[in-house]
Amino acid sequence: MNGERLVTINRDHGLHARPALELVNVVRASGLSVTIASGGRSPVDAGSLLAVMAQGFSQGTEVTLAATGEGCDATLQLAAEILAATD
Repeated sequence: MNGERLVTINRDHGLHARPALELVNVVRASGLSVTIASGGRSPVDAGSLLAVMAQGFSQGTEVTLAATGEGCDATLQLAAEILAATD
């Protein structure tokens, strides 16, 4: 099973350390392969805090989350909620 979500980052300070860690923890707990990408850049592993933070996603950035595996819809939903939340 494959899934994809388009999400706008709503946090005032973008995807800073705390929400990035929340995202990484959700991805790691799922055991799925999940990527995050924006602006035509190559997708990075959403389970890697360093890879996610290196993207420098700011407020208003539209990102694509993609996942592969059983239960990917639930994982993508949780990840999307973290990104779309406001501070």
